Parts: sequence; C-alpha cells; structure tokens
Amino acid sequence: MALTGIRPRRLLVVLAVLCGVLAAGIAPAAAHAALTGSDPAPGSVVAHAPEQVALTFSEGVAMGDDSLRVLDPQGRRVDRGKLRDLCSGSVVKYGAGLPPGLADGTYTVAWQAISADSHPVSGAFTFSIGAPSRTAAAVPQQQVGGGLVGALYEIARYLAYAGFVLLAGGAAFVLACRPAGARVRSVQRLVVHGWALLTGATLAMLLLRTPYTGSGKLADVFDLGGLQQVVLSKPGAALLARLLLLAAAALFVAVLFGAYARAHRPDGDGPEEDGPEGDGPDGDDTTGAVKRRRDLTLGLAVGGAAVAAGLATTWAIAEHASTGLQPAVAMPVDVLHLLAVAAWLGGLAALLVSLYGGPPIERTAVRRFSRIAFGSVLVLVATGTYQSWRQVGSWRALTDTSYGQLLLVKVGLVVVMVAVAGLSRRWTNRLAGTAGTSTAGTSTASATAVAVPAAVPATGADAEAEADATRPGAPTAPADPDRAAQLARQQAALATARKKRARDADPVRRGLRQSVLTEAAIAVVLLAVTTALTTTEPARTEEAVKAATAGRSPDANQPRVLTVPFDTGGPGGRGSARIDLDPGHSGGGNELRLRISDPSGKARDVPEVKVSFTLDAKKLGPLPVALHHSGTGHWTASDVQLPVPGQWQLSLLVRTSDIDQVTETRNVTIN
Repeated sequence: MALTGIRPRRLLVVLAVLCGVLAAGIAPAAAHAALTGSDPAPGSVVAHAPEQVALTFSEGVAMGDDSLRVLDPQGRRVDRGKLRDLCSGSVVKYGAGLPPGLADGTYTVAWQAISADSHPVSGAFTFSIGAPSRTAAAVPQQQVGGGLVGALYEIARYLAYAGFVLLAGGAAFVLACRPAGARVRSVQRLVVHGWALLTGATLAMLLLRTPYTGSGKLADVFDLGGLQQVVLSKPGAALLARLLLLAAAALFVAVLFGAYARAHRPDGDGPEEDGPEGDGPDGDDTTGAVKRRRDLTLGLAVGGAAVAAGLATTWAIAEHASTGLQPAVAMPVDVLHLLAVAAWLGGLAALLVSLYGGPPIERTAVRRFSRIAFGSVLVLVATGTYQSWRQVGSWRALTDTSYGQLLLVKVGLVVVMVAVAGLSRRWTNRLAGTAGTSTAGTSTASATAVAVPAAVPATGADAEAEADATRPGAPTAPADPDRAAQLARQQAALATARKKRARDADPVRRGLRQSVLTEAAIAVVLLAVTTALTTTEPARTEEAVKAATAGRSPDANQPRVLTVPFDTGGPGGRGSARIDLDPGHSGGGNELRLRISDPSGKARDVPEVKVSFTLDAKKLGPLPVALHHSGTGHWTASDVQLPVPGQWQLSLLVRTSDIDQVTETRNVTIN
C-alpha cells in the first residue's frame, strides 16, 4: 500500500488513538498477584467456626484492615477488622480474626489488594460452618481496576510510554545523530510534545490511582485523603519521582533547544557542523567555540542520560521487574530495555519528522541513526530474552497463557519492523551514492544532505507569480513598504514551495520516507502491545497459580466411580451400589449420583440410604450428603462440599427392612 499521500502526523495520531483504546480494553482483571490458597478453602464446609480466615498470595501485596472482610449469611461483617500479617519466608499470607460462637451457615469472604507491581486485584469466595445455607451478602460484581476508571488509567499508561519514547528518543537523536536538528521546528515540537505527554499522563495516573485501586468511582480523583495514601505507596512514590525528574527534563529541553541550538547555528558562534568535531564548511571555527560546543554536548549527554535512566527506573521499580525472580537483576535490565526502546522508536519518530519537514536531513545523520538503531535492537534482543525467560518460564506457557501470546505478537512485530528497517538501511546506502554524484563546486554541507534535484520547474500559480517577479521591467524595490513586504513574503513562499517539490521529486528521499513511515506505524502498534503486556499477568505466575490452586493429578477432573457390594443379612438384603462423584475434587461443585441394584443388576428401591465423607487426617467429618430420590433405585446430590484434598473415607449406609441394614466404607482420593 502506498503511503506517499498520507500525512505522517495524522496517520500516527490515528494509530496511537486506536492502539490506546485497544490497550485500555485489555481486561485489568488479569491479576499479577493471585490468590493461591485460603483457610478455610473456597466452597468448603467446616464443622466448627475457625479462629481466622487466612489468604495466601502468589507474590507480595499491600493490604489494609478493610482489605479482607468476612460477612455472615445476613451480609453483616463479622471479622474483627484488624488484618494480621502471617507472611513467613517466601509465603505471602494475611489473615483476619473471627469471634467465637459464629452460627452455622454460609459465610462470604471479600478481599482486595495491591500487587507489588502496582496492579489492583480483588475477589470473593464462600465457606460454610456446619452446613451450607442461603446468604444475603452483597459482593461487588466488578473487580477493581475495571470500568471507565480502568480504561482511562490504561490509556494514560500507554500515553506515558509514548511520551517517554518521544522525549528520550528525540533528544538522543539530536545529540547523537543530528546536532543541527536542535534548530528544526518539527524536531523541537516532537520532543516538547513528548515531555508534555509524559507529564500529563503521569499526573492523570497519580490522580486516578485512588479510584483505580479502590472504589472505581471517577469522582474520587478529587479525594485528597486518598491521594495522600497513594503518594505513600510504592507506585505513587514512583509517579511522584517521575514528576520531579520531568522538572529536570524541562531544564534539559530548554538548554537543548536554546544554548545548544545557538551553538550549532551556521551564523552564530560558528558554522553548522556535521560531526562532533564541529568542523564547518569554511573551517573557521575558533578553538574556544569548538570547546564550548564539546562541553555543552558532553554536559547534555551525561545529564540527559541520567534523567532518562531515572525516568525509566520509575517504571522498573513499580512494574513486573520489581517482583518475582531476581528483581535485583531484572530492574536494571528493564531500565536498559526501556532506554533501548526509546532510542530506537523515539529516534525513528525524529527521523520521520525530519524527512517530512525542515531542511534536508544530512545523510551522515541517517547513517548514525541506522547504527544506533542496530545497537538498540541488539540490546532489546538480549534484555528481551532475559525478561521472557523470567516472565514466561516454559515453552508451553508461550501458547497457553495470555502473556505468552502477547509476547509472541510483540516478537512478530519486532521482526517485521527490523525487516522494514533493513529496507530503510538500503535507502540510506543509496543516499550515499546519490550524494556522491553532486557537481563540483557544491559546498560540503549540501553534499552531505539528502540529494535534491537541481531544478524542478514551477507550475500553475507559482509559475505565474515567478514570471511576474522576474519579467523585464518589473520593479525590484517598490517604494511602498507594504508592497515590498508582500513581495518578500511571496518570494519566500515560492522558495519554500520549490524546495518542497524538489524534495518530493527525489525518488531516494521518497523511498526512505515511505519505509520510515511504515516503521513508525508498526512502532505505534508495538508500543500498544508492550503496554498490554504490563497489564497482563506474567505467564510464569499464571502457571504457578494454576498449579497451586489445582494441586491435582492429571485425572483430577475425572469422576470418581465406586461399586460397593452390600448384604444386610435379611431377605433380599443383597445388592450393589454404584456411586459417581463428579468431578471429584476438593471444594464445592461436586455432584453425587447413587444407583442401587439387585444381584441381577436391576435398579431397586430401598427404605433408606445414606452417604457421608470423613477425613481423619484433618479431623473433618463425617460430612453428610443430602440425597434426593430421583427415580427407582436412583438418588442424587448436588454441590457436595469436600473442603480439602486428601484420602477421604466414604461411608454408605443401606437399610433394606426395618431391622436389616449395613454400613460399607471405601477410600476415595480427592485432589
């Protein structure tokens, strides 16, 4: 598809908005810290009221006294309202005490926490004392981090990444690739807009943290008490530190487009330079001017690198890198990864606006950026490989988890982008050959710029205006100052139009512009996928949570089937019972089906049949099963509760007459 007629700014804005919406649509319910266990277990039935309710998480979380609530069957809160930190070693565990003498029935546990990587998580489950009952406890249906507030927060997160890329990458492009770009208006706008975008998005995230991690109500952005609590948290402190660093970044930008730009004016302290040595076309720079430029460049490079690294660190200390395996290694690696992304994608954006506006870009600047982009890709491959190993953990997780699938999409986009970058590199090499054909007498500065045809004829109104201005007898200096100013503006407009037509007519420049624009479009989508990865539960964590919560053998979801012969000793007292327990795992949701048959295999009714479960190892039971007669010789029971996995003992009582009965027991493994 041809991209020649598309304005790059409009295209990138549209793509950025679309990708921001897509990134915001990623369900924030994908928890980064997950509940891996509880005591009592979800759906369990306990004989006596426990002393406390304890929750175990997959990673560190932040919780307050109101983060864990226990509600009785009527919906009243019954916990003591004081959270206990039960963490020991690598086990993350919190509990809430319960008063003695709680009545039988079904109790609801509602919890809410903030993951160590700044994402909110929440959930609810029930357990029963004595026997299940109806409950009137109201539990919020929407998890924290969702709804309108969640969408706005994810959009702000995406815009913050985009702003950082434009700010850090655009400034690096000026310092390392094209010092003359400090005077180009389009490059200046790009970097300044990046700073403004990052600042605005950071402020929005700071204000949205209270409703994002709490009530979910947009009006709570004005809750000053909540804002104070946010600032005291790790994510809030990271956002506040980012704002302070952005104040330093504002000073850096002012110097970059102020003193630094003036130092590289052709008619200022010295001629426009092409390299770091400051050798202009006339070679008349003084030693003092060269030294000042070198000192200014070194100072900006060191200061800018420090500010950029600090900004990247604010993500590393509050996102995935700060939790899980090897955080001391993962955080510096994450900082390098972000800086490499900014150098590549931000520099690409600066190159794009340089190709579409301002004076012709020097071929040496394009070649320098090509080398920097290549180095950035190498850093991304190295750091990305480590991050993938750390967050995924297994080949299967790449396809079985949302994080792994998004990571594959990201890798695919990077591969495509590198392939397009290869085309851009070919156009860059052609620029060198085209520039080498410049005619004798061309200045050094123009010889190193992107080649432009020597003459492009004017057409239409431009040709008529040019003919009027150059026809014999035309006044060269009108006496009327207003008329002179008008002619000067017309001549300037004509000169600008001729330059634009000349640039657009150059096939090499046009090819480079198209390939770079394609790279930038892919980069916008790539940034959206990267943002989505930060809101998705890491594959390693998801796999660990599945293993911890299941704790079951591969046949855990297979029904448990028992055939129990019996003989009550009286007339017609012989027969057999078939018991199906489906799916046969711990917790609730099990369905029990019982069939009584005579010795010939024909279904028959009996006056009484009872089933119960006992787990001696945990001193649980006997837990009776409420059977319902569903047909001749058939009984069923739904939602059979088996609180914990283990070797349970099933007791079957069958009575065939008023005095003839027998109890048979069998062991059943519950996972």
